[in-house]
Amino acid sequence: QVQLVESGGGLVQPGGSLRLSCAASGIIVSSNPMGWYRQAPGKERELVARITPGGTTNIAQSVKGRFTISRDNAKNMVYLQMNSLKPEDTAVYHCNSDPGPTGWSTPWGPGTQVTVFL
Repeated sequence: QVQLVESGGGLVQPGGSLRLSCAASGIIVSSNPMGWYRQAPGKERELVARITPGGTTNIAQSVKGRFTISRDNAKNMVYLQMNSLKPEDTAVYHCNSDPGPTGWSTPWGPGTQVTVFL
């Protein structure tokens, strides 16, 4: 059974940093493209960072230069380092693999809330 559990969110002031973690079971993160997604209230889900099995990373323009995605193959975990946080980064963050033709086959975890407040 595939399970993804995100952690590391919290309250932070603008300019602060957070490191999100995604613990995966039932799926090998090094063998699958993995991404960090976020969804703010009233907005669509947005892919902010993605890492391929070969280690290539793609970062959304809105967070480029501030967010970094990485993984630990031995621990089967994926991370999102977020620096220089802005209020517009406030959202629930999830990790997941790539969607298939009919959507995501990997169930969504609980997510972790990131709130950047003035």
